[in-house]
Amino acid sequence: MRSAPVKNNNQVRQQSAVKAISLVIPFLTMPVYAATESGDSELPLQKTEATQDKDSTTKNKIIAATDPKLSADNSVFELGEIVVTATPGGTMNSRDILSSVDIMNADKIENQNVLTSFDLMHRMPGVQITQFNQGTTTGKFSFRGFNGEGYVNGVKLLIDGIPSNTNDGNMPFIDALFPLDIESIEVVRGTNDPRYGLHAIGGNANINTYSGGNYAKGRVSYGSFDTHDVQSGVGYEKNGFSQNYAVSYRASNGYRDHASSDKNSFSGKWAYTPGDEKYSLGLSARWSDAQAKEPGYLTLKEQSISRTQSMPRNATDGGKRQVGQISGHLDVNLTDELFWSTKSYANTYDDNRFVKYYESFIQQERITEELQYGGITSLTYRPEVSWLNDFSLESGFDFQQQDNKSDRYRTINTVRIPNKHIRDQNFNFLVYGGYLQAVIKPTKWLKITPGFRADRIDGDFVSHRASSGAEKYLSAKVNNYGTIWQPKIGAVITPIDGYSLYGNWGRTFQVAVGASTYKGVPTAPDTQPSINEGWEVGVKMKPVDWLEGRVAYWRQDATNESSRDLLSADNSSIPVGATKRQGVDVQTKVNPIEAVSLWATYSLQEAIVTKAPVGGTYKYKKGNQVFNTPDYLFSAGIDYQITQAFKSSLWTTGQGDYYANSANSGGQFGEYALLNLDLGYQLTKQVDLQFQVKNMVDAQWEYVWYEGAPEPLFSPGDGRAFYGSVNVKFDL
Repeated sequence: MRSAPVKNNNQVRQQSAVKAISLVIPFLTMPVYAATESGDSELPLQKTEATQDKDSTTKNKIIAATDPKLSADNSVFELGEIVVTATPGGTMNSRDILSSVDIMNADKIENQNVLTSFDLMHRMPGVQITQFNQGTTTGKFSFRGFNGEGYVNGVKLLIDGIPSNTNDGNMPFIDALFPLDIESIEVVRGTNDPRYGLHAIGGNANINTYSGGNYAKGRVSYGSFDTHDVQSGVGYEKNGFSQNYAVSYRASNGYRDHASSDKNSFSGKWAYTPGDEKYSLGLSARWSDAQAKEPGYLTLKEQSISRTQSMPRNATDGGKRQVGQISGHLDVNLTDELFWSTKSYANTYDDNRFVKYYESFIQQERITEELQYGGITSLTYRPEVSWLNDFSLESGFDFQQQDNKSDRYRTINTVRIPNKHIRDQNFNFLVYGGYLQAVIKPTKWLKITPGFRADRIDGDFVSHRASSGAEKYLSAKVNNYGTIWQPKIGAVITPIDGYSLYGNWGRTFQVAVGASTYKGVPTAPDTQPSINEGWEVGVKMKPVDWLEGRVAYWRQDATNESSRDLLSADNSSIPVGATKRQGVDVQTKVNPIEAVSLWATYSLQEAIVTKAPVGGTYKYKKGNQVFNTPDYLFSAGIDYQITQAFKSSLWTTGQGDYYANSANSGGQFGEYALLNLDLGYQLTKQVDLQFQVKNMVDAQWEYVWYEGAPEPLFSPGDGRAFYGSVNVKFDL
């Protein structure tokens, strides 16, 4: 087939970059493009106590969320010290979503020693952590029966309200975050949040960084495997103008041989709010650069000889990764009842990786380049309705345009083999959609949240692939997915103080990723989106001030689910069939005395195929479990304030076992339980010392990959490790 003319890739990316910057910088003129993957408002009146300052123009007072009036009619479960604004304002946020919402605050985050910030999710209820431990490909988190393998990515990630998934749903943008810069992490599990569309199959997670305040803080750490990091942050706010900066660096030799890595990150946030607080302007930028060696996977025999070794076949495996984000924000109080929020953004992702999975495999060089730009807008109306206890209505619209490039070469010790350019793809992808969400409170004891969302997909695809000197060319348009309708509703009943019964129902969607998003054969029927229909019922209890708990049962049923084929040279997906996911989540917090706090979470879950795909030689059969989905997850701990200056936390986290391939053959793997100890001593008002032991009992645990491999392959997790750090913080 004759090759069609295609622009030079550098020209395409330069033109796309110019377009992205033109969308981000002049965000004052966004109404036409403004669009919604809405995040929480960045107006200063949304600040927490951590960023409040006596010189701030912010007028809203901050009060503790222990006030029962604030938590009587929601389904939110929080870890750490809690402070929220006393009065509602701005856009709707996760507290308005009547689903299983979990929030982890700064005091549970900033002192943790983690290689990548997704490790912070170990403490979050019902969250599965999948750790590949392979260079820059460190791992990810997931929940609601969606595994973290990368085959079906079911979690929408946002950073300060900005969409932060790659095209395939992975989460490398989290690399740019260090714990000291994170103020809170919010996780919404379920299908009834209408604010987000693409990738929000099982829910969403929003990581909020510090905004505003007057402070200077830093952290220096050193520990096992020659791990060392330096984190710093500065915030300054005066006369309505605020600026925040964070600069961090981390390096480690790694638990295994040939596993050294280093990463640096910079971020800056600038905002202006006039004295009358009618509007707020903001600009945010973030950049991270990382490089690492990969120790590779071990066979069972190799792992039994040494868990820390790296085989000669992986001697040149490794990679480099750069991620960047820039966004502009405009929030306006149009009237006392009407609030408008707009964001525009651009994300860039460049990844270069050399990897060899197995002795008989050939090393590959994998290059991924993505440029994303988009806009988000929402209009929130909070009138006083005399015959309702409370009412608010929000509408929003969002879009994201992606320009993507994916290349793969066969290599020998990082040297490309002639005529082995096995993937050469350029594709663009556009998703846009809107939503409407209402919060209706007809009585003090009843709240209802009806809503709906609709999305559409567009784009085109070009593949050039050289084979034996002859060039192949394929051009394709996106499958006609039509308008993807997603109705949703939730309700909470508070019959008596301290007890809330909640339930929700909703639909989310999945479309294939990579080349399978597009129609390679023009005469073939269009692939339809996979529709997830989910529901949940639960009860949140706080009968007394020192005891709080939540129990929920949930279920999600999906039609024609698809899964990435990670070994495919064509960047394609394969059908899984119809699936059912269901589970039970139990969470509790107990404060029997002021100095002691106990917390525990336990989740039972299953993900099975209810109708196998028709035709082909697919390994999934009816009744098979979706692989790499453990049957239970747990975390628990006890925090003890030994003296006014000395505190401790002993906590554990773990999961059950799982099948490692779609055929459910070869046995089950992956079960583990880790015990960790955190100690802290407040030396002075400005200086505190931290000591941590991770995996105290030196448990053996690993990630196992078997889908497409001749035998199960193991990536051992870290053994016992010790870390010490010095933290300083000054109020300016």
